[in-house]
Amino acid sequence: MFELSAEHQEFRRSVRDFAEAEIAPHAAEWDRKHYFPVEVVQKMGRLGLFGLTAPEEYGGAGGDFTSLCVAIEEISRVDQSMGITLEAAVGLGINPILTYGTDEQKATWLPDLVAGRKLAGFGLTEPESGSDAGATRTRAVLDNGEWVIDGSKQFITNSGSSITSVVTVTARTGERADGKPEISTIIVPTGTPGFVAEAAYDKLGWHASDTHPLSLTGCRVPEANLLGQRGKGFGQFLATLDDGRVAIAAVALGCIRACLEMSVQYAGERQTFGGPIGRKQGVAFQISDLKVMADAAELLVYKAAALKDAGASVADFKQAAAVAKLYATEAAVSATRIATQVFGGYGFMEEYPVTRFYRDAKILEIGEGTSEVQRMLIARGLGLPVE
Repeated sequence: MFELSAEHQEFRRSVRDFAEAEIAPHAAEWDRKHYFPVEVVQKMGRLGLFGLTAPEEYGGAGGDFTSLCVAIEEISRVDQSMGITLEAAVGLGINPILTYGTDEQKATWLPDLVAGRKLAGFGLTEPESGSDAGATRTRAVLDNGEWVIDGSKQFITNSGSSITSVVTVTARTGERADGKPEISTIIVPTGTPGFVAEAAYDKLGWHASDTHPLSLTGCRVPEANLLGQRGKGFGQFLATLDDGRVAIAAVALGCIRACLEMSVQYAGERQTFGGPIGRKQGVAFQISDLKVMADAAELLVYKAAALKDAGASVADFKQAAAVAKLYATEAAVSATRIATQVFGGYGFMEEYPVTRFYRDAKILEIGEGTSEVQRMLIARGLGLPVE
């Protein structure tokens, strides 16, 4: 059983209250203006959302992964841009440093990140290496006790905001004995000469999320900024993405719940042919499908989170993460299409939140590993020799 505890349910209510009061009334305006609300991000920090899984010694709550998924779901239920900000800040920003960092690295970066005063990014994707992340072209060479980094990164969340303090980047640091590139992870403070967060993307959705391409030209950082062991970067980011897949599935779950709630309300209020549209099977049956999607996604997300919290094997967790990510994100895209159809012509108007949810949902099938990658991972977990 993966039923949430009474404590989790109480925590859910507190996050929902915050989201309804601090985010929901402003989400449409932020979306319209492509505005990243630093002040609200820092309020999320003061609520403790960025420190849910971090140890108390760094200002965190020392809590479980399930609580983080609950928070991400509830924030995403009103605004996916803020949901992905939280997801990326913890899963891709804090988590690599917390998991692989030295005591000095943790002490330097984590207190501000955990408190939400600062944000961190994770520089993995490049113009020529997305799903094939091992094909990274960014290079780092040791020179007189410093890493000299040259390359570029693409689609990096939380990487260029006014409160971004650091980005961890993957780079080729040599060649392995088998001829394949040696990939390592290096911490790059945002003020480093040669590090540039280029102009923010003009995206289809997630307009209030901070996303930039990055360029690194002769960036010099101390040798001690190596994160974890040299040459272990590939394994580090694969493990990081497993956590992220469950977390982005929680974003998708919040989206599905919002579509269900909006559709039920609208179908009960909208009058046609002398009664509410919800009495028509063509509408009611589609909304019933939304309920099935929400319940199924919930079970998959919180099963995966429970496995993480219970210390399940890497293989079991990886499989559960891929299943949750695949189903929840594809269901979210379907849910926004259904909800838009329920709203009819009004579903095409920006004054209704369903329009924003429709635009925001598509990226869920792409970020943190595409649906195709998830199917590949699931097949491999079944023992199939898929390439």
